[in-house]
Amino acid sequence: MLLRTARPDEAETLSALALRSKAHWGYDEAFLAACRDELTLTPGRVTAARTVVAERDGRVLGFATLEGDPPRGELGMLFVEPDAIGTGVGRLLFAHAVATARGLGFTRLEIESDPYAEPFYLAMGAVRTGSVPSGSLTGRTLPLLEVTVA
Repeated sequence: MLLRTARPDEAETLSALALRSKAHWGYDEAFLAACRDELTLTPGRVTAARTVVAERDGRVLGFATLEGDPPRGELGMLFVEPDAIGTGVGRLLFAHAVATARGLGFTRLEIESDPYAEPFYLAMGAVRTGSVPSGSLTGRTLPLLEVTVA
């Protein structure tokens, strides 16, 4: 598997992947429509968010973003193609984001997690620090997690 910097012209492809990945958890069309803006990457955000993709044989299997400035940042997005969930793509992207953050001088990364993804992040060493309101749906809260980088 190859990890590489995402290209700005991949914004639409990565946004569609994020929605497919979110849909994997059984969310309905209305929910996904409410999340669309929050899960949409623009070409500028691809670059600004230090987006990295995982690909195999030329197929993008997932991506992650590392946002903010040291010493504290955010693992803003981490999404994997549904047929690649459970194959190690997410672990590879997470480890890469943490290593990159460490190299840039970050000490902590926050993660506003989907409830279904929380067990993954906990298994990767993150700890739950609270909850935050969803940016997409009024009245919904998301687990707030943190991982120590350095």
